[in-house]
Amino acid sequence: MKTLILIPSRLAATRLPGKPLLKINGLSIISHVFKKAEEANIGEVVVATEDQEIAEDVKKNGGQAILTNNNHKTGTDRIFEALKKLNKMDIDLVMNLQGDEPLMNVEDIKNLNTQMVNNKSKLGTLGSIIKDQKLYKNQNVVKVITKETLDESKFSEAEGFFRKTLSDNKNIYHHLGIYCYQIETLRTLISLKQSKNEIKNRLEQLRALDNNIKIKVALAKTSSIGVDTKEDFVAIKKIMEYKF
Repeated sequence: MKTLILIPSRLAATRLPGKPLLKINGLSIISHVFKKAEEANIGEVVVATEDQEIAEDVKKNGGQAILTNNNHKTGTDRIFEALKKLNKMDIDLVMNLQGDEPLMNVEDIKNLNTQMVNNKSKLGTLGSIIKDQKLYKNQNVVKVITKETLDESKFSEAEGFFRKTLSDNKNIYHHLGIYCYQIETLRTLISLKQSKNEIKNRLEQLRALDNNIKIKVALAKTSSIGVDTKEDFVAIKKIMEYKF
């Protein structure tokens, strides 16, 4: 099966404007993300953006980028437009990797792809074990509840996604910003209206669950933090500068 990795990215983030081009170790966040995606070596990688500056930065750093419309409500809409523009007819799976997750583990990207292929799943994502209790209370951290306890071999069904504090800690994981879709599932998802749940919780994956599209969850080795706020950026910068 053939996979295409698409990375949606835009400068106009509400909480931290301009974040894709913030630099860590001399390289922009978006360029760190596409390099991680390329390292996974599971298929072609393209950044989908509405901003010329992001496209130029990605190309300057050796990546591919495609310009998309600036009126998309979600990242899923953006990657679907990119998919149509790229006109790749031989693709089976599309991976949507968030452009603000520079700490995403390459092995986790590979594992999600493998699970999708082996299980012939329609839609999959990743969850990691929550080691810090503070994350349960942090509403910037999205949690996923799965039917079964995850281990390395499981690809369990998601029962729900939440931002709010959850008291029952059974089968609750930190949801990571990555999705893998069969092409037909992506097409279906895009044709559906945003659900009330999705709008209320600002979680586009709820559109799938609200329309009875199952989402499978694989266990991630590491807990990647997305860059949503200035504090996130400072924390990630520290980790990455220490690592390299």
